[in-house]
Amino acid sequence: MQSLSIVIPVYNSERTIGPLCQALMGLYAGAYRLDIILVNDGSRDDSDAVCRRLHAEHPDRIAYIKLARNFGEHNAVMAGLHHATGDFCVIMDDDFQNPPGEVARLVREMGKGYDVVYASYAVKNDGFFRNLGSRLHNRMADIVLKKPVGLYLSSFKILNRFLVREIVGYTGPTPYLDAIVLRSTQNIGVIQLEHGKRAASESGYTLRKLFTLWGNMIFSFSLVPLRIIGLVGFCVTLFGLVYGGIKAFDQTGLPMALSNYETLMSANLVFRGLVLMAMSIVGEYIGRIYQSLAKEPQFVVRERLMPRPANDDQIAYLQDFRGSNARKDQNRTS
Repeated sequence: MQSLSIVIPVYNSERTIGPLCQALMGLYAGAYRLDIILVNDGSRDDSDAVCRRLHAEHPDRIAYIKLARNFGEHNAVMAGLHHATGDFCVIMDDDFQNPPGEVARLVREMGKGYDVVYASYAVKNDGFFRNLGSRLHNRMADIVLKKPVGLYLSSFKILNRFLVREIVGYTGPTPYLDAIVLRSTQNIGVIQLEHGKRAASESGYTLRKLFTLWGNMIFSFSLVPLRIIGLVGFCVTLFGLVYGGIKAFDQTGLPMALSNYETLMSANLVFRGLVLMAMSIVGEYIGRIYQSLAKEPQFVVRERLMPRPANDDQIAYLQDFRGSNARKDQNRTS
């Protein structure tokens, strides 16, 4: 029997996480050696109490990881992947927008030998601005990450054991999961699935979080901004050389609408702006290097409630838990 891990980042989902886990248990507990990893990413509602109750009701199936504060979705998923032991690992949302019944289709698609299978959607049941943000995000990923054309970087996906091990090997403080996937494998599948309506909770994505995600993608996994600045600098320098040559050899001169003082000030502001932009981008890279050298954690685990391992493979993998990526203030194993 295949083993299946399902990682669910939990954020303010007290009304949905219980029914979701019950649905997953009803569908897959008999078909797979199933374990569900709930990662509470600093929820402000009663999600903690609900997750504890779920672990108490299913101590052999459900693991509960409580983070010390809100670290963000990708960091929470990384925390869950460190504890996933299945042959395959599904990552899904906590709000029923990823219908539980579609997990089986992801698993079947993995039977074709892919390392990862992403869900795509004919229709997304999100608001206008969320859908617009998703389209912009994927278009940016085309440029920055050079992802395959037409691949939609959905949060609903399934990974094999090989790829999970590659992903948890990343130790940077600002992980972007899909970038790690794309730099680790080209063996990628896509399947069109249903996208459900959000049940009971509101989207945790704000404009600030979206820009933070873009920043992680651009500055942590790409040199595109530096190359753009270099190209702009080259073009400005080339323009200056051509313009100087024309002025040097054209005795009649060129028509100028601005005075010499205005022209000088305009050019000065342009060059100062370019210098400031370059300094800002280089400073961003230096700041992230400092964060890595300072060993800033991807996540901080306050408490772990783990299921009893069902086999020797799970025991061995849990012993290989990469503690360097997390600080445990308190561990409690059921």
